[in-house]
Amino acid sequence: MVIKWLALTLSMGIFLFVVELVRRERLTFKYAVGWLLACALAVFFSVFHNLLFAIAKFCRFELPSNFIFFVLLCVFVFLSLLLTVFLCQQNDRNDKMAKKIGIMEFELSELKTRIGQKQ
Repeated sequence: MVIKWLALTLSMGIFLFVVELVRRERLTFKYAVGWLLACALAVFFSVFHNLLFAIAKFCRFELPSNFIFFVLLCVFVFLSLLLTVFLCQQNDRNDKMAKKIGIMEFELSELKTRIGQKQ
């Protein structure tokens, strides 16, 4: 019973912390969605822990804790893949921005030479 309340309190605390980070604009909603869903699921299974046992038994896990560790491993692999995709998108944006800055610097130097020749 104590573990149930501890899990509920901890998951609600993390949920509120993530909401506060989004509110203060320290974390974008795009990255917070995963955390919010994980916390919501933790709250749900803290309240309805019998459902967690039933799902673990249905999936042929010996212990519900093994099922939880398996699900967490899958979530971490998925989040790693998702963050890798975001990182690649950011690298593409940085490359495009560097090219645009290079073109603008070239055009600016050309303009300066043209203006310098006219005077």
